[in-house]
Amino acid sequence: MQVPGNSTEEYINNAPVHQQEAIKRILNILEKNLPIGFESAISYGMPSFVVPLSLYPNGYHCKKNEPLPFISVGAQKNHIGFYHMGIYSIPEIMDWFVKEFPNHSDLKLDMGKSCIRFKNPEKIPFKLLEELATKIRPDKWIEAYEKAVKR
Repeated sequence: MQVPGNSTEEYINNAPVHQQEAIKRILNILEKNLPIGFESAISYGMPSFVVPLSLYPNGYHCKKNEPLPFISVGAQKNHIGFYHMGIYSIPEIMDWFVKEFPNHSDLKLDMGKSCIRFKNPEKIPFKLLEELATKIRPDKWIEAYEKAVKR
């Protein structure tokens, strides 16, 4: 499902009504808890946080003139997608998250490589996402990204 929006506010307003408050809350958590250096943007059609070109001029290997993606939040047909590239790329972050998830939710973790799917907006473990947001600084993300791309 593609939600139209050229800004975060427009995207949220066009998302399904039952997902809007949860998306706002997730983005607010990220805004307040991500380490300095990440910037808010629309990336791949979703509200995102990226490493700006001013901090990482090499840009994203697929699109050199675009900032390096880190986290995106997307309204999908049956869930809210939380796309965290650090979970996918940094094994110790993945291990921590998988181990910690049951302490914050009574639901089974529904996760792909970098996508965590939240089917019920009222059962999102916001405190866990808050803690996750603090785990990776831009320099650590750039290092992990470069290691993965230069294989």
